[in-house]
Amino acid sequence: MVGLRERKKQRTRRALIEGALRLFGEKGYEETTLAEIAASAEVSTRTFFSYFASKEDVLFYDSEHQIERALAFLSAPAPGQTPADLLRAFIEDALSTSDDGQDTWSEQTALRLELIMREPPLQARALHLLFDSQLRLADALSAAYPGRLDRVEAAAAVGSLIGAVKLAVMTTLNDGLPVEQARDAARRAADIALHGLPR
Repeated sequence: MVGLRERKKQRTRRALIEGALRLFGEKGYEETTLAEIAASAEVSTRTFFSYFASKEDVLFYDSEHQIERALAFLSAPAPGQTPADLLRAFIEDALSTSDDGQDTWSEQTALRLELIMREPPLQARALHLLFDSQLRLADALSAAYPGRLDRVEAAAAVGSLIGAVKLAVMTTLNDGLPVEQARDAARRAADIALHGLPR
């Protein structure tokens, strides 16, 4: 059971994240200061640094957790499950809910992606995380199918899948369509990457 102190820390962290994203949307990423983010959560700037090293870190607050969750998913295929079926199930899991039952896709998702595409420092961080996570996911997929899927095949499968899904989502959001349609686009892209274009 989570204690009172830990619940308070979780609330403060969530308030900092929500406040930062709101301010980024209203004022812009560069224009938002750490002091403003801290004030939005009714804490000091010093307290902010107890949770995040920079405002950039706030934007990528769940990256490592999502990667760890993905690694765990790919490391445990069901008996008889093919690599393609495992990867499709992995995408569906990523598009559904988080560990705490919250929808992982929201208007905040669109805002975060928009900020990443617009701000060069955030693009660089996102690309680094993307390459690192794909390497780790490919290793996990290869290890899940020893003797059946080598590292090159796993890397190609993960790279084509993640690339297809990311680009489909960005295309949809750039067209001004809602997040729900971006989620549908991600599913379509996953099917195309894994099974090819329909005739």
